[in-house]
Amino acid sequence: MTPLDLVGGARPNFVKLAPVVWALRRTGLAYRIVHTGQHYDDEMSESFFKDLRIPAPDVHLGAGSGLAGAQTARILERYEAHLLAARPAATVVFGDVNSTLACALAAVKLGVPVVHVEAGLRSFDRTMPEEINRLVTDAVADLLFASEPSGLENLEREGVPSERACLVGNVMIDTLLAELPAARACDTTASFSLKDKGYGLVTLHRPSNVDDARTLARLVELLHELSRTLPIVFPVHPRTLAAARRHGIAERLTATQARLICVEPLPYRHALSLMAGAAVVLTDSGGLQEETSVLGVPCLTLRENTERPITVERGTSRLVGNDPAKITRAFHDAVAGRWPRGQSIPLWDGEASVRLVTVLASWLDARA
Repeated sequence: MTPLDLVGGARPNFVKLAPVVWALRRTGLAYRIVHTGQHYDDEMSESFFKDLRIPAPDVHLGAGSGLAGAQTARILERYEAHLLAARPAATVVFGDVNSTLACALAAVKLGVPVVHVEAGLRSFDRTMPEEINRLVTDAVADLLFASEPSGLENLEREGVPSERACLVGNVMIDTLLAELPAARACDTTASFSLKDKGYGLVTLHRPSNVDDARTLARLVELLHELSRTLPIVFPVHPRTLAAARRHGIAERLTATQARLICVEPLPYRHALSLMAGAAVVLTDSGGLQEETSVLGVPCLTLRENTERPITVERGTSRLVGNDPAKITRAFHDAVAGRWPRGQSIPLWDGEASVRLVTVLASWLDARA
């Protein structure tokens, strides 16, 4: 049986890929895990895949980091060579990173069917590199799986035939719900000498927040100020740390700060444990908007827009941008309990990957 290629390049890709692997195992469909190497560090070592209960990647492209254009080209070139040597039944890509775009392009140019998981999300902000990746990937994909209704609406507006698009729910939430008991057992909160709901959590990495020296400096100083009210744990993204060094403010992001606890990026379960126990989360991550909505944790989304509008409409996310006054007001609202509880989001129930694989299997049979 010709296998599917399941392509991941950055950590969130593998969190989305994992439940698809779990569901594929139950169907007997063959697959290969392809790691482009877009991101690679100790957190993507064998233990990461073991925690997610998926095998180590079958293929390593070793693309490495770099400027977006060069990185995308390198991934495309290396994945194309892989396709020529071992053509899959289809290429399944996840999310909106450079690997998603590069591998979709390489596949479609060689006539390999492309499946996009998490299709149709739109911020309508083309200054975001991810928005370009989403638009182009959806334009060339043969089968598109949406995580929320807005995804289907966007695809329909863009002319994608309805038979090629399907709302299955959010596969990242499958992983969250499956791993939450183990995450809570980690008791990561206690390792930082913090109490449940007695701290905040922050993640920060998008260009709009970290590339400009004044913006990043202002946000870092604001985090120090907010931490006087509530201790804040800050796993510092490598991109953010590199920017802080360029801007000459890296010393403000060290682990020695009393109430702003700066640490290296955490393993998935430890990060999930901290998120679940937080009183409030401040983030510019798309995935954390989704995860906090399911966990019922107030989320200050440090962006002016979101490609995941359901997290604002039904979840616990509020768009606050990077305006210190707006962030401060929202932070104190969350700490004081003045925050909507959020509602359950349809199909974010832990079964999205099962629905996805059921449709995928039928689609492959029809093409055979």
